Amino acid sequence: MPEKNPDLDAAYAIETPEDNRRLYADWAKTYDDSFATDMDYQLPRMVGLIFCEAFRGSGPVLDVGAGTGLLAQSIPIRAMLEMDALDMSPEMLGIARQKGLYRKTIEADLTQPLDIADNVYGAIVSSGTFTHGHVGPDSLDELLRIARRGAIFVLAVNAEHFVARGFAEKFALLEPHIEGLQRHDVNIYGADADATHKDDLASIAVFRKR
Repeated sequence: MPEKNPDLDAAYAIETPEDNRRLYADWAKTYDDSFATDMDYQLPRMVGLIFCEAFRGSGPVLDVGAGTGLLAQSIPIRAMLEMDALDMSPEMLGIARQKGLYRKTIEADLTQPLDIADNVYGAIVSSGTFTHGHVGPDSLDELLRIARRGAIFVLAVNAEHFVARGFAEKFALLEPHIEGLQRHDVNIYGADADATHKDDLASIAVFRKR
């Protein structure tokens, strides 16, 4: 990936784990202001609200691609939950730890096997990981492995890539292992986003592990 200043276009250009680590190491300290606020980033709030409507069980909850903790901050019942954060950027996780949002943080690459036991989590959420970067639909296998039977998943996938990068096909293959799959298309950004990305959409997939 060519060297770029940290911004949304640079994030969309990520192709490898090394690209990811380099970009977010530089971006972590200013991410909440230079991206989330400036772009009127609404996706964490939408995922948080849908999660609250769907959650009917017990934790712990795993926030996948947690970054600086924007999704955890957006869950109205967060104070009632045991939540862990997983991200491959130690710098982003460092910001999340400073906010006191999580029980623990886990530095890990979703394209590799996770050092987490089977059947641990009662819910798995994500608001910004399955997008233009290097994480594809095959990572869903590991997330299902570490989730308990009946665990709720609320995962945002960039709508442009839901079919193009194989997420729709993957969900079809996972039908024997999941139930109640629903898809909610939402705007990623609000009215204050710049014109280039103001109409970007995400598909929020909601389902349970059988």
